[in-house]
Amino acid sequence: MLSKFIGIKVVSELGAHARAKGILIMVSIAGISWLFFAITPTPYNLIFLFFNGLPLGMVWGMVFGYLEGRKFTEVLGASLSVSFIFSSGFAKTVGGLILQAGISEFWMPFVSVCIFFIPLLVFLWLLNKIPPPTAEDEALRTKRAPMSRQERIRFAITFLPGLILLILAYTLLTVYRDFRDNFSSEIWISLGYGDKPSIFSSTEIPVTIVVLIVIASLMVIKNNYKALIVNHIIVLIGFITVGLSTYAFQEKWINAPTWMVLIGMGLYFGYIQFNSIFFDRLIATFKYVSTVGFLIYLADSIGYLGSASVLFYREFGQKQLSWLEFFMAGGYFVSVAGSLLIILSLFYFRNKFKSLQT
Repeated sequence: MLSKFIGIKVVSELGAHARAKGILIMVSIAGISWLFFAITPTPYNLIFLFFNGLPLGMVWGMVFGYLEGRKFTEVLGASLSVSFIFSSGFAKTVGGLILQAGISEFWMPFVSVCIFFIPLLVFLWLLNKIPPPTAEDEALRTKRAPMSRQERIRFAITFLPGLILLILAYTLLTVYRDFRDNFSSEIWISLGYGDKPSIFSSTEIPVTIVVLIVIASLMVIKNNYKALIVNHIIVLIGFITVGLSTYAFQEKWINAPTWMVLIGMGLYFGYIQFNSIFFDRLIATFKYVSTVGFLIYLADSIGYLGSASVLFYREFGQKQLSWLEFFMAGGYFVSVAGSLLIILSLFYFRNKFKSLQT
């Protein structure tokens, strides 16, 4: 959570020339933290969880900086964003296999880092070969540039009501997504699938495919204003899907894996957009020279604060509820509240755009 607040400044002000170096430094610090976590006796090793998460929280914004403000941002962003979906289940599967191989739970994270580090270097080298946005990209999607503190404040004031609505909607998505991700093992055990490690990946693959196709297809919409409206509608559909699928599961119309797939689709229809193309189109619609990293980390900082608050509430306020019961109750709340927020946001930005055209 602290990483996201720091990222508002670091990612917003980071120049293109420093991205690759920044990513490598952040990932290396996180990996070394896992090594110290493994060799330090408990409970003193817990401090290294903090040093692991602090740098990793800023990697996404640095990576997306390569992709924003391009006519193909939807395709590039959607391809990158599926890492939110597939990598979570894939990492859990790899971690489960490492544990089954006899590696202790304290060494498992560092072993995972070692497995993925060489591929990371290769892909980081390739990422750094991406050319900067062309003149055509800037004409279609507006020029992107680092933002100073004063520029960030000015941007926030200009769109304050809409940003509040969007950030609140994103907070709901973040809270529910984090709960689903962090406690998926407990939820699957409650559903009777605790002895099947492959369930993590198998239920995320359909989500990955559908979300990738939907998000990437938005590239065909050249008009930025129309695309922004469609972005809102897709997020709204996602919120509604969360509520309807939960009701269908509760009434036993669908089984548990189908429910989790639908929940995932509903969540990621919104979550992926907020972390990639939604704010990119917002900037392009209003032709405001800025960087999407500022908006992503502004939303993320509040989103993760909300996520931490809900965990405290679950642990100390609703401890009598099982993980599954809390997850289902949360689904209904997220669906209704999120739908209202995104509808209000749609009307705000619609009116804001029209007022600037007169």
